[in-house]
Amino acid sequence: MSNKEKEKPGNEPATLAKKSDGVKAEPGSEIKQAGVSGPAIKPVLVDKKAYAEELRRLQLELVKLQEWVRFKNQKVVVIFEGRDAAGKGGVIKRITESLNPRVCRVVALPSPTEREKTQWYFQRYVAHLPAGGEIVLFDRSWYNRAGVERVMGFCTDSEYAEFLRSVPEFERMLVRSGIILIKYWFSVSDKEQELRFQARIADPTRRWKLSPMDLQSRARWVEYSKAKDEMFSFTDIKQAPWYVVNADNKLCARLNCIHHLLSMVPYEDLTPEPISLPPRQKEQGYVRPPITDQTFVPEVYTSLDSSDDDHH
Repeated sequence: MSNKEKEKPGNEPATLAKKSDGVKAEPGSEIKQAGVSGPAIKPVLVDKKAYAEELRRLQLELVKLQEWVRFKNQKVVVIFEGRDAAGKGGVIKRITESLNPRVCRVVALPSPTEREKTQWYFQRYVAHLPAGGEIVLFDRSWYNRAGVERVMGFCTDSEYAEFLRSVPEFERMLVRSGIILIKYWFSVSDKEQELRFQARIADPTRRWKLSPMDLQSRARWVEYSKAKDEMFSFTDIKQAPWYVVNADNKLCARLNCIHHLLSMVPYEDLTPEPISLPPRQKEQGYVRPPITDQTFVPEVYTSLDSSDDDHH
């Protein structure tokens, strides 16, 4: 790890709790950080309380990253791919919840329309690439062709072969244009995916997350594995390598992914100065209309704490 990387706040985990929350690595063991040369790093054991504290710290760093991207007019694309129920949506939510949606936006495209099927394959994705000062998170991307389209037979063999030939050049073009391109693959075990699918089936508020394609991905586990391996062999390029996130533990996967994302962008702390609120304008003879002239939402729920605030 370079000295510059060591100095970046996002690269230094806070001291976390001693209790493990599913981290498989033994205390004191060392692992090699993806994409970073140098000495191995020691995993930090995390419980739920420590997870919340560290997530908050990383989200503050994400705000600094956002301000740097906006101020420097940078363009960032982050691709999230992986098994169904691997936790891609969860980490995207934790990244975006503290950021400005005008700077950081999520792209999750539906199935292509009949018109889009006649276009150049990358055309509908290009329309969503960032302008200067923007971050775009792709919740699945052009790699649909190498995954679901390949396995389910939604594309021809020639279309698939052309995709594998085109992707490296397409992504090199993006990088040459000045886009910072980062690609994550969320890896989840057979057993853990089964547990998450069952949890979705049991919870009516999450059942919508299970589509017919998700069920097919479960039935065709080996075929999807082979498709992923072949995709990696063609698209794990030097200019835009794949970074694999061990996603069996959701909490750790979120922290690891965000921590790594921060390490991949050479941002600086450009957080704006603290803001002071100006005094409120005096009413100066202004008379509010009668409250009975307004239609209020029925107060089915009310607070136990009384308040004398003058609402308007």
